[in-house]
Amino acid sequence: MQRTSDIGIALIKRFEGLRLEAYRDVAGVWTIGYGHTGRTARAGARITEPEAEALLARDLGRFEKALRRLAGSPLPQPQFDALVSLSYNIGIGAFARSTALARFRSGDERGAAEAIGWCNKATIGGEKRVLPGLVRRRAAEAALFLEGAAPLEPPCPAPACPQRPLGPLRLQDVVATQLSSSCTSRSKVRKS
Repeated sequence: MQRTSDIGIALIKRFEGLRLEAYRDVAGVWTIGYGHTGRTARAGARITEPEAEALLARDLGRFEKALRRLAGSPLPQPQFDALVSLSYNIGIGAFARSTALARFRSGDERGAAEAIGWCNKATIGGEKRVLPGLVRRRAAEAALFLEGAAPLEPPCPAPACPQRPLGPLRLQDVVATQLSSSCTSRSKVRKS
């Protein structure tokens, strides 16, 4: 049974952040721990770090199970991790209806990675807004997803290519450039 790797968990923790006291996120949803939005997240609630870890493990189990069902077959670990992170943030229902999942299921891995980037908005005051933190998160998820994709073909015919062809996009390159600032804005919709 496929589970989220340490790399995937680290990515989720990095973007969700750890909050031991419940708060309303930018979309107004009560949240606690590492982005947990269940019954434990309510006004005045406080938890310990071990409780936050336990909530994350329980939540990940639900999202992993949903992804295994929706994907239909085992995925390369980087793709599994990236899609768990995406669904953890946008919710299982939104993920099930996403273009990213539809493209992945049709075999269009590059298109799926592109569509991951489209999930960069949160509804704030009834209006959808692009959030810089979501842009950074989606770039990291797309880069991780592409680590598990087939290698890219050279972008141009051999004679016109530079001396040293560019390699595939690597997660560490995106992390180094995209995550240099703290992720303070988060999108949270009710996780179904």
